[in-house]
Amino acid sequence: MIYDVVIIGAGIVGLATGRQILINKPKLKVLIIEKESGVAYHQTGRNSGVIHSGIYYKPGNAKAAMAKAGNKSLKEYCELKDIPFKNIGKFIIAHTPLEIDGLKSLQKRAEVNKINHCWMAQSEINEIEPNVTASAALNLPDTAIVDYKLVSESILKDILEMGGEIYFGETLLSVENDKVIKTNNRDIKYKFAINCAGLYSDKVALKFIEKIDVKIIPFRGEYFQLKSKKSNLIQSMIYPVPNPDFPFLGVHFTPMMDGSIHVGPNAVLALAREGYRWNEINPIELIETLTYSGTLKLAQKYIKVGIEEVVRSLSKKLFHKTVQRMIPSITIDDLIPSKAGVRAQALLPNGELVDDFKFVFGKNSLHVLNAPSPAATASLEIARFIGEKIKSIQL
Repeated sequence: MIYDVVIIGAGIVGLATGRQILINKPKLKVLIIEKESGVAYHQTGRNSGVIHSGIYYKPGNAKAAMAKAGNKSLKEYCELKDIPFKNIGKFIIAHTPLEIDGLKSLQKRAEVNKINHCWMAQSEINEIEPNVTASAALNLPDTAIVDYKLVSESILKDILEMGGEIYFGETLLSVENDKVIKTNNRDIKYKFAINCAGLYSDKVALKFIEKIDVKIIPFRGEYFQLKSKKSNLIQSMIYPVPNPDFPFLGVHFTPMMDGSIHVGPNAVLALAREGYRWNEINPIELIETLTYSGTLKLAQKYIKVGIEEVVRSLSKKLFHKTVQRMIPSITIDDLIPSKAGVRAQALLPNGELVDDFKFVFGKNSLHVLNAPSPAATASLEIARFIGEKIKSIQL
């Protein structure tokens, strides 16, 4: 058997891509290979389940366009498949004059990106969220929550019904002559390969092409969960204004589909690409990360806030202090540790984080080399983009 398209990785981006290719060309032989025993094991299944609005992303880049379009298309898919989701909305809150200036900048971006939003004063915030302390906020009513694992399982079902295949427990070992993928279990002949391997996307890419200009750096995001007796404290997502001196969104509150409320994440360098705890260390991967020129330059740029994130990771007291600034009634005992996630972030040799989705073509292959948040929100749009890119290829 020679497969027309082999997709590496069964996260939501890989699955959505497989589905879209079969929609475009139903007669193609499409195979997905995944090293785990099921779908959505890593980034897809370990995030806060948000269907983002697209407010944070630079106007004109792929993240901005695909997140906004994905907010609509993902909800439409969920409605079609009877997958529950909730339009609970989001408040981005500000306390200080500096944060209010940041909020105004986000408002301008929302206007340019045509994101549905509303400016709120403190009294208006407290009419909806009486337990939240803030001077002002942006309300984003189209922001929603969903269980991305359920979405992924539904997409896989679509693929199988359309004649696609999936092999689990398949670790890619090598690629021969741009024609054969060797895994731990078999040799797979292919015409075109699509790399959606997330945390290992750079390593997978280098099995197909000689050189790439980025390295994936894993950043762990650690979460707490509020005790069930506090699960009625908020109805919406509560986010801080992003710190302009730090490239991540900061600790926030997200109600989940199961009724729980997750608090986090922070952002610390993971000690393995799939290092979900401090004691999960892969020495080879860690050395590769620490000796990469981009990592060293990034550390120099963010040394102060980076140390603060590590301290907050190790100190529940400090994490609680950050949380209490937004919702003062939360006690330290209300915070229960929850599962962490690891973000696959592409980093350039000069220390710059790649701030948009990144796609690279090789011979008979395409590689998704940067697809952190909002990739889950944008997954159907990323899939459409990839589908269009390969439509003209003779398969």
